[in-house]
Amino acid sequence: MTEFWEGNFSEKQELWGLKPAKSAIIAKDFFIQEKVKNILIPGIGYGRNAKLFIDNGMAVTGIEISKTAIELARKHYENKMVIYHGSVSDMPFDSKEYEGIYCHALIHLLDKDERRKLILDCYEQLVENGYMIFTVITKEAPNFGKGKHLSTDRYEFHQGAKIFYYDRSSVKDEFAVAGLFDITEIKENQPFYVVKCKKTKPFVRTKK
Repeated sequence: MTEFWEGNFSEKQELWGLKPAKSAIIAKDFFIQEKVKNILIPGIGYGRNAKLFIDNGMAVTGIEISKTAIELARKHYENKMVIYHGSVSDMPFDSKEYEGIYCHALIHLLDKDERRKLILDCYEQLVENGYMIFTVITKEAPNFGKGKHLSTDRYEFHQGAKIFYYDRSSVKDEFAVAGLFDITEIKENQPFYVVKCKKTKPFVRTKK
């Protein structure tokens, strides 16, 4: 995964441009409504979504696997955010609790165990009554079912990009443990679900 993303950012640089994703705007509006002041962004990339939160008075901490992406973030946004270099699979990177977590177009790149770990790691780093917002690719994506079949609803269409495609049932299966309360469908470059969760009680991690 490190090699895949390092190669992408090295070759294509700001491959999604500098405008924030639609889901980031949705998350920003929701976090403002809920008076969220500090957020964690696993898979922060080069910071195009993070800037939106910073511009609206939120402190941002990110996690990013690509050194090139981190360098791009520093070039564009100087020292306006803290970014830990590493894989989200190695969370947590600090002992801080966050009022909000925003994770865009990342979790579906992980396998089942990795997805579960990321959800629980994020949930555990939320303050009580904190919120986390994920975007996940759906089965309406044009590449669903194409390429090398890896496991149920998971395919490798481009080399190195192993994608799990969600439907509403699998969203509920994976996020119910983390206070799932809303699923909204949106379209960007791909069809996504915006998944909202709230931490209403501590979670005791058990093996599944």
